Amino acid sequence: MIDNELNKKKKMDDTHYREAICPACGIIDRFGDKWSLRILFLLHQKGTLRFNELLRNTPNVSQKMLATALKKLEADKLVNRKLYPEIPPKVEYSLTSLGKSLMSPLDGIIQWALEHSDEILEHRQKNGKTEESIELQCSILSLFIILHHIFI
Repeated sequence: MIDNELNKKKKMDDTHYREAICPACGIIDRFGDKWSLRILFLLHQKGTLRFNELLRNTPNVSQKMLATALKKLEADKLVNRKLYPEIPPKVEYSLTSLGKSLMSPLDGIIQWALEHSDEILEHRQKNGKTEESIELQCSILSLFIILHHIFI
């Protein structure tokens, strides 16, 4: 029990320390996860989308993970959720002005990742990080699929 409490305290201290050193880390963590980035990018490219449209256009995401990511993005006011009083309920998601202001910096990060992905994969493979290399390849493939859906 004491070990469990110490581990919890250490995790809290680590989080507090990390955010004190880099206040942006806590914010970036909220939209920088696997699904949130894809959701933001889709809403940026396609505009207002319903939940099932987001689900169809986000490869390999479960309904639960999509709902969780959308709730976090909505809580941070990056995504707007509009509920229509209809049966069945109609819900639409769109970027807020804050979410739109994030897209230009994200676009630069995506471009950098695409330009340097081969080099990073090569370094990971040399260091025996094949599992991470496969995950990066899958992420890049997912990004290409999203871009393909958007531009084709």
